[in-house]
Amino acid sequence: MTAAPKAEQATDQITEQIYLRDAYLQSVEATVVAARDDAVALDQTIFYATGGGQPHDTGTLVDSQGNQWQVLNVRKEGDLLWHWVDGTPPPAGTAVTGTIDWERRLQLMRTHTALHILCGVIWNEWGVLVTGGNMEPLSARMDFEFGPLPEGFASRVTELVNGEIAADRPIEVSFLERGAALADPELIRTKVNLIPESVTNIRVVDIVGLDRQADGGTHVASTGAVGRFEITKTESKGKGNKRVRMVLHDA
Repeated sequence: MTAAPKAEQATDQITEQIYLRDAYLQSVEATVVAARDDAVALDQTIFYATGGGQPHDTGTLVDSQGNQWQVLNVRKEGDLLWHWVDGTPPPAGTAVTGTIDWERRLQLMRTHTALHILCGVIWNEWGVLVTGGNMEPLSARMDFEFGPLPEGFASRVTELVNGEIAADRPIEVSFLERGAALADPELIRTKVNLIPESVTNIRVVDIVGLDRQADGGTHVASTGAVGRFEITKTESKGKGNKRVRMVLHDA
């Protein structure tokens, strides 16, 4: 992706990120507030912007005349979320309907929730922090601050994670003032606090009874929607850093 040219118009608006409160909404009416040669910013969106190890959503934008654009990439720049599209984008002021690729989104939601279950299980069993991670639909990796892995690690983790999936725990989203959130050590499970200083209201994802973390990603409504968890490989990535690779299968 090349550097984007100057926006069509200056704007002090922000993009409301609807998915932070409703990850299941698949379509929304929005207005283009700024445009570039290959991208638009909207006043509100359900398209997730790449971040926190979770890839962006894809989908379509359609205007009232039936003109359609494929959404190829979504990135956050300041207070705006930019949607890269194929072809010449609609100009500022255009009303559009944004619709996400729901199959891709749901697979990413399942995967992200599986990573939180994995993180919660490892924290509760061994008290080990996360050092990094990345995901694609139905597959992911997560790095942990382990020395040598415990004996029988993969089979034990697989058993515990699938047990939490079978328990069908509800998943709740709430928001906390930054000071209160950072005062709770349980909310930050990464080795380094990745929450930007500019974020004053922190979103918390709670797998009730298992894991509660500050997080900006999309998740399913309960662990039972994740599917079957499988570890495909464990790797050493240096002293005190072990990688777990995983995939999900339909239940």
